[in-house]
Amino acid sequence: MNAGQASAEFSIDKAIKTQRTGPVRWIFSHTIGHWALILIALVGSVGNAILAAVLPMIIGKVYTLMQSGQRDNLFMNLVIWLLVSQIIRVILMFGRNFSFEVLAQRVEKSIREELYINLLGKSMTFHSSHPVGDIMARATNDVREINLLFSPGLTLVLGSLNFLIVPLFVAPTYHPQLILTPLIFVVFYFIALAHYLKTLRPVTEDVRERFGLLNTQLSETLDGIETVKAAVQESYEYDRFAETAQKYRNAIVLQGRLEARFIPMLLLGIALALGLGHALLLYMQGAITMGDVVAYFGILMMLDFPTFISLFAYSQISLGIAGARRILDLMNQETTLDQNIQGYAKPMLGSIAFKQVNFAYQNGGPILQNIHFELNPGETLAVVGQTGSGKSSLAKLINRTYDVDSGTVLVDGVSVKDWKLENLRAGISIIEQDIFLFSRSIEENIAFGNQAATHEMVVDAAKAAQAHEFILSFPEAYQTVLGERGVTLSGGQRQRLALARAFLTNPRILILDDSTSAIDSDTEDKIQKAIFKAAEGRTTLIITHRLSQIRWADKILVLQQGKIKAYGDHDTLMKTSTTYRDLFHE
Repeated sequence: MNAGQASAEFSIDKAIKTQRTGPVRWIFSHTIGHWALILIALVGSVGNAILAAVLPMIIGKVYTLMQSGQRDNLFMNLVIWLLVSQIIRVILMFGRNFSFEVLAQRVEKSIREELYINLLGKSMTFHSSHPVGDIMARATNDVREINLLFSPGLTLVLGSLNFLIVPLFVAPTYHPQLILTPLIFVVFYFIALAHYLKTLRPVTEDVRERFGLLNTQLSETLDGIETVKAAVQESYEYDRFAETAQKYRNAIVLQGRLEARFIPMLLLGIALALGLGHALLLYMQGAITMGDVVAYFGILMMLDFPTFISLFAYSQISLGIAGARRILDLMNQETTLDQNIQGYAKPMLGSIAFKQVNFAYQNGGPILQNIHFELNPGETLAVVGQTGSGKSSLAKLINRTYDVDSGTVLVDGVSVKDWKLENLRAGISIIEQDIFLFSRSIEENIAFGNQAATHEMVVDAAKAAQAHEFILSFPEAYQTVLGERGVTLSGGQRQRLALARAFLTNPRILILDDSTSAIDSDTEDKIQKAIFKAAEGRTTLIITHRLSQIRWADKILVLQQGKIKAYGDHDTLMKTSTTYRDLFHE
């Protein structure tokens, strides 16, 4: 693992190895492999600046020859040379611009892949604490800013630096004293630029941060649009968004004000005036010709390009570095889980044990306290309790969606922390009440946990989950593409597809987290039989309020405010637990 490389819950063989100790070093590590493009860009940039100086030099020479009456072969000797030099210059400029553009696109692609792989490897603790809108802003707009950092950002900066350097070498060829003006200008230019960049950095970082907040609010509002409309809060949400948008606009305006006060603009005007005055004094002293004055002033005019273009280019680079810093902040955050590649990886049998387990979410109160129970392979456990008692949290500790704060969760007698995470989760299937389906075909959604599944296997799983009949009612049957999150399906249909997905993965541990809550009684009877059949030979946890599912469980765990209130079978608890009887008769 490279320096600055954050650990991941899962790593992928295609993971991109980079240096993440700082934004500039990180960006450089993405570019170093493209040395041929960088070399072409450097040659093109230097050659462009040198040939740009040829133009005023030839014009000065033409002026001198015409003034002295030496007009023989003037066209052939100078004009054609000017034409050839500028054609070569255009070719070099094309090479520079094209190379930087290709480099920018390749780096953007590489960074997007690295970030995507990194986000896939983050734990649920990480994702639960980061707004989706802000992550999306970093994964899209901030990455795009890095692209623009290269083209046009670095394209123009590299070109402008050469336009600053060339006059330092060309000007003294007319007279040694003429180096003074470009030299003094370059010194003060870099002093002013350093101050400008130092002032600009926090402003550009604030711009990127404000954009992230704007994107977060937009994402949350659209995700909860049904709630907004049901509560008639459109005006309130608009006011909130307008306030956030105004803050983003203010940050952009502040950046514009800094750019408007760009001191090198003033320095350029002073340099041109002093440089021309100095050259005229030397002319009057007979030290140089009028053609030299013309050529020298043309050389000084080369300082115009870096002065004006750096106003935009350095702002673009600052935005790109700010975006890179935000992406690195995201990627370098340690996950709370480790995939434990060398961990236990034997075939899962399905026994579960909780040993004095305590758990709480970050910055929250205790959710589970001193949880202790055992479940043998093939047994069924019903977990019941009022809302907020910690039922779902308990289930998510088994597959290490979250880790315990203290105590131990064991599967097959091995702590889940000692399992190879991939093998642990491959043997466990969780079906939750809030079913997530992808914007893909029905068949792809069912086969999501088993990419090697054939069409016949998908159909069999759908039949087992009582989903086959309604799937065939769609015009394209199993190839029907679902809307985002499965919004084109009813709640019961989504849950049956989730059941089919679970059946197809053939898990050793099956967890049903209130997964039949949106199913009508008639369909429930059918699915109940399917669940009962699927539970055969598997360890099954059922989190439910349905009496029909509680009755046939081998064991029942009653939770109240994160603590075990009762534990046993149905008949025993009906006799011994007042809390269970109250829940059962609610």
